[in-house]
Amino acid sequence: MSPRTLFLGRLIGLYCILAAFAMLLRGPAMVDTVTLLLRDAPLIFVLGVATVFAGLAMVLAHNVWSGGAFAVIVTLVGWATLIKGLLLMVLTPDAEAAVFLKGLHYQEFFHLYAAISLAAGAYLTYRGFSRNPHA
Repeated sequence: MSPRTLFLGRLIGLYCILAAFAMLLRGPAMVDTVTLLLRDAPLIFVLGVATVFAGLAMVLAHNVWSGGAFAVIVTLVGWATLIKGLLLMVLTPDAEAAVFLKGLHYQEFFHLYAAISLAAGAYLTYRGFSRNPHA
């Protein structure tokens, strides 16, 4: 497994774990924050630019579609980040709210999204830091 795959797996894994803990600790306040954030068009555009930058960096550095689940998940996260950033840049605030809040039912499935982030983060972190990452 390449050092780049290990690094990105560790980075993404630790980020997912920290984000999940922030979501779980802040609970309803996090839902309110995201809802208010989606009403601030200039801030969302800047966030979209930063997210596109991060997504492009991951895709250009790691566009690996073979080598096992770990490598493919790292690649998928890069592509998902790039697509999310593009959506944040091109959609109107109303369209973004429709996609992220209503379409994905953010408030209703908030704890599920936190659990998915925590599980993905645990997997990527474990695999990234394990002594035998090929296992």
